[in-house]
Amino acid sequence: MIRLSLRRSTVAALASVALFSLPNLLMAQTDVPAAPTQTPDAAAGPTFPKPDPADFTADSPTKEQVNAFLQASWGFDPNRIYQVQRIAKTDVPGISSVVVVVGEKGNKQTGALQFFVLPDGKHLITGGEILPFGDHPFAENRATLIKRANGPAKGDASKDLEIVEFADFQCPHCKDAQATMDKVATDFPKAHIVYQNFPLTKIHPQAYRAAAYGVCVAKLGGDKAFFDYSAAVFDGQAGLASDEGATLTLNSAVTKSGQAPDKVEACSNTAETKAAVDASVKLANDLNVSQTPWLFINGHGIPLGGVNYDTIKQMITYQAANDGAAK
Repeated sequence: MIRLSLRRSTVAALASVALFSLPNLLMAQTDVPAAPTQTPDAAAGPTFPKPDPADFTADSPTKEQVNAFLQASWGFDPNRIYQVQRIAKTDVPGISSVVVVVGEKGNKQTGALQFFVLPDGKHLITGGEILPFGDHPFAENRATLIKRANGPAKGDASKDLEIVEFADFQCPHCKDAQATMDKVATDFPKAHIVYQNFPLTKIHPQAYRAAAYGVCVAKLGGDKAFFDYSAAVFDGQAGLASDEGATLTLNSAVTKSGQAPDKVEACSNTAETKAAVDASVKLANDLNVSQTPWLFINGHGIPLGGVNYDTIKQMITYQAANDGAAK
């Protein structure tokens, strides 16, 4: 089999094979049978090897459950084709090994994905990460975000289509992603779009301060003032490279938002503001967000930086049509 590139939700940008929230498309195990030698019609896509019933030794998950999971994860892409190749017991009781062969219409190449489903039936392990699994793998994340994503918002008040961005004001990729977020707001006027702070303080020393200022701008001036502030901070991001530059950049952004820098600075130093930033960071950690910028579409998480906008648009359209009303 030939290894395909992968649209990943963790480490790298999306590429030719989009994958729900898994960071690696793994080569098939050596004992997965090879595809038949005949050349398939290119328009129809690849020919997959016939599954061996002897490879289906685990009681859980069922093939139907795996297919439902893959449909929830990959259904936005009409060119994706796949086949469950193995659901096998492992040496660890309750943990099952799942292998899926993957291809695309009009492409003869195939790849294989392996992941391990945990005994609770709600999580899987791949690439060193624990990720959601099940018929509705993103429902829990969606419910969590509906309840706890309380950052500045724009768009529709309804959360039936909720798009949550986790970002860091000192992150260069977050700056680049703002053009994408502007397109999302234009193309999906019924979306409820939320900004959540996730300052990566180990690598961005001014990010927490910028986040605290943003909390106070929103508190004093409302959500519109916040988005004016955030646009100005990202535009002047180079100024955050030093303490002095950060003071000038943040005060300028506060002024552009229509707020008073002295009041915002005083507010930013309060315990209440710190608690608000910390709560947003905890939310990101609870959802296993490991990088910025990160986007949740009704609970379906993807890396925002470097992702083709057409793919994001496909995903939002699919989630909006299939997820149902917010609960």
